[in-house]
Amino acid sequence: MKRPLAAASIALAGALAIAGCSSSTTSTDASESNAPTCPTTAIPITASINQWGNIVEQLAGQCGTVSTVVTAASGDPHDYEPTTGDIAQFTKAKLVVVNGAGYDQWATKAVQANNSGVDVVDAATVNNVASGANPHLWYNPDYVTATATAVTAALKVQLPDASSYFDQQQTDFQTAMKPYFAEISTIKAGATGKTYGATESVFDYMAQAVGLTDLTPQGYQNAITNESDPAPGDINAFEKDLTSKKMNVLIFNTQTDGSIPNQLAATATSSGVPVVNVTETMPADTTSFEQWQIAQLQSLSQALGLS
Repeated sequence: MKRPLAAASIALAGALAIAGCSSSTTSTDASESNAPTCPTTAIPITASINQWGNIVEQLAGQCGTVSTVVTAASGDPHDYEPTTGDIAQFTKAKLVVVNGAGYDQWATKAVQANNSGVDVVDAATVNNVASGANPHLWYNPDYVTATATAVTAALKVQLPDASSYFDQQQTDFQTAMKPYFAEISTIKAGATGKTYGATESVFDYMAQAVGLTDLTPQGYQNAITNESDPAPGDINAFEKDLTSKKMNVLIFNTQTDGSIPNQLAATATSSGVPVVNVTETMPADTTSFEQWQIAQLQSLSQALGLS
């Protein structure tokens, strides 16, 4: 996510927190005890961010060695600058998975400059999302499903002898995602008339998926999109809606710092409006994409008084 509200010192801290966070793991099946054996040699795969990297690991299983560049749940993935080691991961990859929509343009540039012939799954391209649109595609359940399907198709192209294996991996992933979709359905069933405000647009796709109405002042939203500070009038309007409890919850991206988001969170808390914390990338203490998302959805459900 772009950081219009973060101070320069925070941006530097974020860069230091993310630097060196490239990781390489051999992906495993959702069910270790019943994990089938890959029928061929595993291929190197590189994902730009861990939101997609974890999903790729689940889909590739033992047939893929997945390297994820941005893994830290701090700082700004949008402005990340790949290291020499990161470039090497892109260079040797047989398959690259990126978010697209301008979110991880550094990854796209690295691929174009160092491995232009590699097969690339771009989540934005898969879902027909234009550059400049909300890039937080992993918060859209439909986009997650479509991107996972595209990754499986790309894996079959790379390793056709493992097609049946990849079909099983996708089935296992769909099974693991059932509680995620169940939580979405539960919230949607009780969210009629519920509203929210957000310090950033990171969670907007999911908020829409569960049926919440966005009351974030338009001027505030426009300022964030344009990477500028909101006007005092927009901040006042936001705080007024929180104070009057016009908003049922405030969605707060904990990977963003700065006086304005913190001010809004403080206003919400003092006004009795629940603050739902979300992150942009998977935290280190979560083991899977679905676990991360379910935990946040459960927090949202509790904040809305639905559980």
